[in-house]
Amino acid sequence: MVNLLAGPKGTGKTQQMIEQANAQAKKCNGNVVFIKKTHRDTASVAFDIRTICMDDFPAITNIDEYIGFLYGMYSSNHDIECVFIDGILKHADISLESIPTFIERLKKISKECGIEFYVSISASKDDLANVSAEGCTYLN
Repeated sequence: MVNLLAGPKGTGKTQQMIEQANAQAKKCNGNVVFIKKTHRDTASVAFDIRTICMDDFPAITNIDEYIGFLYGMYSSNHDIECVFIDGILKHADISLESIPTFIERLKKISKECGIEFYVSISASKDDLANVSAEGCTYLN
């Protein structure tokens, strides 16, 4: 399952993602991963959540490399249950035009590996009209 949190920039999506990640960490049997662009605002993420800052991986510059990175994370830790990706449009070359393809690939990883994804996107639901609703839910 891929859960999408969409909304304009500055509407509290990051804080909402952190709160949801902290809640998942309390109830999951496996591991929770929180991926964001920078090291900013990571202090409120629970200590038992693995936080990854993509600025530490400048070689990841496109969707294929990003998806390979996610598979690599899973291959080194099969206990990952939830992955939170904050501000996806700031990562690699992911744009509104390529987001439908990226979401479809996340759905595939979710199905193959049993990982639940939570993705925040600075865009309106109308901007995401090309994203297939099958296998996706929109969070409020």
